[in-house]
Amino acid sequence: MADKRENITVNYLSRDFSRIKEDLLDHAKRYYPDTFKDFSDAGFGALMVDAVSYIGDILSFYVDYQANESFLATAIEYNNIVKHAEAVGYRHQTTRSTYGVVSLYITVPANSSNTGPDTSYIPILKSGTTFSSNGGSNFTLMEDVNFNDPNNEIVVALTNASSGLPTKFAIRARGQVVSGELRVKTFDIGKFIRFRTLSINSPFVTEIVSVSDSQGRQYYEVDHLSQNTIYIPITNTDSNSNVQAPTIIKPYVVPRRFIARRDTGAMTITFGYGSDNQLSSPSLAEARDVVLDLHSKDYVTDMAMDPTLLIKGDKFGVAPSDTKITVVYRANNSTNSNAAAGTINRPSGTQMKFNDKATLDVTKLADVRGSLEVTNERPVQGDVSPPTTSELKELISGAHAAQNRAVTIQDYKTLVLSMPSKFGGVKRCSIVQDVDSNLRNINIYVINETPAGRLELTNSILKENLKTWLNTKRMINDSVDILDAKVVNLGITFGAIASSNENKTVVFDRIVATLSLLFEEKLDIGESFKITDLYTAINATPGVVDATFVKVHQKTGSGYSTTRLNVKNYTTPDGRLIAAPKNVIYEVRYPNVDIQGTVR
Repeated sequence: MADKRENITVNYLSRDFSRIKEDLLDHAKRYYPDTFKDFSDAGFGALMVDAVSYIGDILSFYVDYQANESFLATAIEYNNIVKHAEAVGYRHQTTRSTYGVVSLYITVPANSSNTGPDTSYIPILKSGTTFSSNGGSNFTLMEDVNFNDPNNEIVVALTNASSGLPTKFAIRARGQVVSGELRVKTFDIGKFIRFRTLSINSPFVTEIVSVSDSQGRQYYEVDHLSQNTIYIPITNTDSNSNVQAPTIIKPYVVPRRFIARRDTGAMTITFGYGSDNQLSSPSLAEARDVVLDLHSKDYVTDMAMDPTLLIKGDKFGVAPSDTKITVVYRANNSTNSNAAAGTINRPSGTQMKFNDKATLDVTKLADVRGSLEVTNERPVQGDVSPPTTSELKELISGAHAAQNRAVTIQDYKTLVLSMPSKFGGVKRCSIVQDVDSNLRNINIYVINETPAGRLELTNSILKENLKTWLNTKRMINDSVDILDAKVVNLGITFGAIASSNENKTVVFDRIVATLSLLFEEKLDIGESFKITDLYTAINATPGVVDATFVKVHQKTGSGYSTTRLNVKNYTTPDGRLIAAPKNVIYEVRYPNVDIQGTVR
């Protein structure tokens, strides 16, 4: 006789307490009618059914919960969402710093002729100088501030009572500051452990400033432990190029490195796999080690991604042993990060550098040091709270789409324009793929702008910085050339009819002013020059009845670009626009001079 239990059916839709209990009771009554008969609330059978139903309900809940936490869209736990962020390369920050600009003032003794400040007593205020606000918040200077910069404001601060000649001058400069208090934590490190992890148990850590051991060796933060090359900014001292490129990017191989992971309660620092005796890399990236030779051209690359050097790495970096690790970090919280206007007013930890300090008067030096004043004319404020779960999900999705890489033409343009400002920046850029190349040769045309708003060629240091920046993001089969865009200066001649009741000279000035506004914002490289916009602007000028003609021609000679272009050949047959080659940018360089015309 067949076992009657072979016919048992399981309802997999019964997952809550009541449904599971009902199924268990039906099961017991059907298959064990003679064994268990008492299912009253006070009976032992009811106890067993309730216990099993309870366990089934709990297990069903946690299975569903963990399944939901496995996907970003349905996850609700903050730390799990952070782990999803790490999986797609998004660097999560639980606490943020705030940034602002402060005005800095010093007084300097007058020179021997009493015509200006004595430049030998004008200092450089070093980055790292700290300030505090009325509320006790701390702020750190992010950059060196040169009080001898010609753009600084200089006024007479003190005069001689009898002669009326200036004896002291006040100099005003500006500098960027970041909120936060620098803190130090030390760790005693014993025997060698692979992937050693250190923890800073504070929810307020915003940045690891430095990590060093007792031997003075530095450890550098990287995005992942396989990354063994970082790019360090070096101050550009060349006066001919430091306006466009204040710093120079240098690639360094860093076997001593770490990654930092942030969560809501702490920050962990994880070191590498290898030990000191396994080191094989130099500290500075040599061309023969990190440069790929692509079609007889040199391109700096990450050593870890060089296919010819994959077996020469340092096993994901080295971990410290038998030493003491000192971690300097910046801490912020919601109460010490913001400052109202005018509340940052106390210098502390002042660091000044003077040229030929040994030859200067000690008393005057002390006066200059003591004269430093600071204020913030605008509030220093920002969102210092961590993002919510929904905000974090949006940030992760955006980072995943961008992926911090250059694949498409738009990727390259975005990366060029988003290069950190300390490395310099360009006014316009155009990306052109060389169709004749066997590889994906990318030509990037760039142009810069003078303080007066006129286009100028980009200096070599800035172009090298751009190439170095892009080499960390480009596809391995892409070659990149940074080239100068060609500037073509244009002149405009127009004719217009004014209303009979208008002064022709006044109308002419209005037209010139109106057309000048069109060229305040520079055209893009490769963008056509639209002659129809000139007609529209002239006709919209008050007092104008009609624009009779508009002619565009190239301007050459002293003060203009040396590039030659036959404008007529690029003008469309209907005369509506002037097309531009992909590497050409049009400019009306001197609107008040280059715009001519007649009004009748």
